[in-house]
Amino acid sequence: MSPLNGSSLTDALGIYVQDQIALSENLKLLLGVRFDAFKQTDGDLVANTESSQSGDAFSPRFGIVYQPIEPISLYASYTRSFTPAIGSSFDGSLFKPERGTQYEVGVKADLNDRISTTLAFYNLTRSNVVTADPDPNHPNFSIQTGEQHSRGIELNIGGEILPGWNVIAGYAYTDATITKDNTYTPGNLLNNVPKNSFNLWTKYEIQSGSLKGLGVGLGFFYISNRQADLDNSFEVPSYFRTDAAIFYKQGQLRAQLNFRNLFDVDYFESASNLLTVDRGEPFTVQGTISWEF
Repeated sequence: MSPLNGSSLTDALGIYVQDQIALSENLKLLLGVRFDAFKQTDGDLVANTESSQSGDAFSPRFGIVYQPIEPISLYASYTRSFTPAIGSSFDGSLFKPERGTQYEVGVKADLNDRISTTLAFYNLTRSNVVTADPDPNHPNFSIQTGEQHSRGIELNIGGEILPGWNVIAGYAYTDATITKDNTYTPGNLLNNVPKNSFNLWTKYEIQSGSLKGLGVGLGFFYISNRQADLDNSFEVPSYFRTDAAIFYKQGQLRAQLNFRNLFDVDYFESASNLLTVDRGEPFTVQGTISWEF
């Protein structure tokens, strides 16, 4: 059944409970569980037939935070996830739900009363992942690649350097690979996942005088080379983009102009194969006006 001649409907229900327990003044424990249930129905509009599948699962969540001293927080967490996979394969079989398992450890430090930083290490395994079918005879269909594994480091720092001047910066290193697959070679890198990415956003808002509430912002974003397909047959090149903003806040009124890709850099945002490469957004101006009640 081609997706162009079919329909797909998924009904999903999610319920979760969690509780944070203070074991002592500097030790906290988070316990939680989520229950998910879904029913997916796929119909062939040409043959006037339909098929369905359903499933449910419990996904636990555990976390612990320890403060050896007040400005330092050490934490660790374990999380499971459950996501229905939309669509069907070329042979008409329905997809299994996607499952995820993530471990994370990190540290958060308050450098002073205005600036804080977070360093995190994570390990994520995803199974039953849906991707485009690489067979040229199966356009518009998908397959489940099996298992993917991602691990990395994230560093973030942000805060108010001076009154009205805020800075947020982040760096991420990601190693994302295929670990089990019937089509692609285990060890291949996942497509559209950069090994290195960096962002820096800074803004300043005038704090007093007749121009109080007027502000400007400037942002820099770097994305390194990344694989364009799961075959790792070619790469999407790296890019460096600059964004900017001008805003004005007065009482409940906020007006803002955003300038994305300020220097109109030519870049590619993502790809799925040699024939499908998505260009990045050109220089774009977006204006918004909002009123808070």
